[in-house]
Amino acid sequence: MAELQTDMIQFYARRAGEYETMYLRPERQAELRWLERAVTQAFAGEDVLEVACGTGYWTQFIARSARSIAATDVSREVLEYAKQKDFGACDVSLLEADAFSLEGLSGTYSAGFAGFWWSHIPKDETTRFLRTFHARLRPGSPVVLMDNSFVAGNSTPLSRTDDASNTYQTRQLADGSRHEILKNFLSEHDLRTSLEPWGRDVEFVPLTYYWFCRYRVARSVVPSRA
Repeated sequence: MAELQTDMIQFYARRAGEYETMYLRPERQAELRWLERAVTQAFAGEDVLEVACGTGYWTQFIARSARSIAATDVSREVLEYAKQKDFGACDVSLLEADAFSLEGLSGTYSAGFAGFWWSHIPKDETTRFLRTFHARLRPGSPVVLMDNSFVAGNSTPLSRTDDASNTYQTRQLADGSRHEILKNFLSEHDLRTSLEPWGRDVEFVPLTYYWFCRYRVARSVVPSRA
């Protein structure tokens, strides 16, 4: 699995320059506008921890209302693109950090965000991520998660399923190279089950092409060394 994660990091580093083309699909524009408004409204006045921020596409919408954002990603290449975004008056720090460890971060945050990251978490690593993420968030902090829904005939087809029930897609970059990427599509039931020990007041909004979830951190968590 470690090799798989390394391959995915390399894929997104190579994809950095074309990453945001996925937000240009005409049939998805109405839902994207809804998500943009939702993340702006969710974090007014908050100090936000964002994991897997990529090129900063969603960071720019959070920055419209948040007080500060610590936007993290494991890929230095995508962070270089994020530096080109206009974050207005918001205090935005772009930090190279693995979502499974968040090493290099200090203190805690009053809100958390993970956009289009959950689908890339191996199923047996979900608890590890949630423990690390919530250890940096104060009890009661608002959290927003969102990701893709699978739509037959519109989403990239699944290429295989492994023994742990993780699913994969084969992606092609503009240079013609093909890459197998872990992409798990989550049901509302599965998400609520995963969040049960960590969150309260969970609200799940199913859209056609995406899903949106918000909740509040239920309790503080001691960071794990695992």
